[in-house]
Amino acid sequence: MLQTRRVERHQLLKQLLRDDPLRTDEELARALTVSVPTIRLDRLYLGIPEVRLRAQGLARQAVVGLRALEGQEMVGDLVDLAIGRHAVSVLDTTADMTFRRSGVVRSQHLFAQADSLALSVVDGDWALTGLANSKFKRPVFAGERLVARAEVIRRRQSRYVVLVVTQVQSAVVFRGKFLVVDLGGRQGGIDHADRN
Repeated sequence: MLQTRRVERHQLLKQLLRDDPLRTDEELARALTVSVPTIRLDRLYLGIPEVRLRAQGLARQAVVGLRALEGQEMVGDLVDLAIGRHAVSVLDTTADMTFRRSGVVRSQHLFAQADSLALSVVDGDWALTGLANSKFKRPVFAGERLVARAEVIRRRQSRYVVLVVTQVQSAVVFRGKFLVVDLGGRQGGIDHADRN
């Protein structure tokens, strides 16, 4: 009986991490109604690394496919990327990102994460944001993890419409629609090869 429950819990744990590999031990413990030490033992038994190492592994895999940006230009950690289709990034907020009096994370951090994610999903070497329509849905505080998901919802020639939704756990905190233009190897109308 005990063995059966453990096997079922292990299957559920693996399924939860397949659905969202960035779940913390605390979130997993709540979802499976067990203690955090039990989750840690289960992860150890199954050979599943802690969330920090899972995120680093995902980021290394995703950064390889970047075209429009270089890895250090991303705001947040890129954890999933399918060029021309979708992307996911994670940003852990800190006290230095906040307004001192209110403790609310400054909006430019949410926007920068979303904008860099929208640029990363474009299938081109030179891309710029031409237009952005954004909505900040609720305040974000230091220590909250921002998970941004970008999806290309329309493409016409070199113009992409990218929807980015940022969440803290299951609450939407930011939503933006970005018109991203692939300059096709051109910078400011000048062919990049002619710059030399």
